Amino acid sequence: MAVLSCRANPVAGLHFMDTCKKKWEARYANNDAPWDTGRHDSNLEGFLAQHPIAPCEALELGCGTGTNAIWLTSQGFDVTAVDVSALALATAREKARTLSGVVAFVEIDICCDSLPEGPFGFVFDRGCFHSPESDAERVAIVEKVHAVLEPEGIWLSMIGSADGPPREVGPPKLSALQIAGYVEPLFEIQYLKAIHFDSDQSAPPSAWLCLMKKRNA
Repeated sequence: MAVLSCRANPVAGLHFMDTCKKKWEARYANNDAPWDTGRHDSNLEGFLAQHPIAPCEALELGCGTGTNAIWLTSQGFDVTAVDVSALALATAREKARTLSGVVAFVEIDICCDSLPEGPFGFVFDRGCFHSPESDAERVAIVEKVHAVLEPEGIWLSMIGSADGPPREVGPPKLSALQIAGYVEPLFEIQYLKAIHFDSDQSAPPSAWLCLMKKRNA
């Protein structure tokens, strides 16, 4: 069943926002967050080592407990990091207390709220873009990211892959064709690589590492 769009129906949207927030708050409260390894993702570090992006104003979507945002700050980026879970953000802020740099952690629901204004040179998400259940919500995320990126800004997204063995649980699964359909009207796909999420699981979920550059009007 498709996720309700808060833009099309404000009353339904408020209900959806409340349900979405409760879902993620419960996951963190119950320590049911297998994606949160307590370390920054090795795929992010490896990518930036091979494809350097000059430190700039950066935005992380779905930052969780802030590990990747904090690591990006250590690499010289000025990071704004957003998530729907107040519990996750409280942990992130506690982790960041000893930083020499500053991460701005902001509580928003990316499906229904506006993103921080930016402009940003770099956007990163590890499993946020794939999370909504409907085409409309994913397209809305693409539009919002495009709006806050500077000209020719870069978006690096880690997306659950439809390839690999069947599984009952884990991140949503998208095909390369689906990803292109969502993003190509507004972004040029520069890099799409089959990877696995950095995970403590014995069989980490398959994923895509997708690098996109903003198309300018």
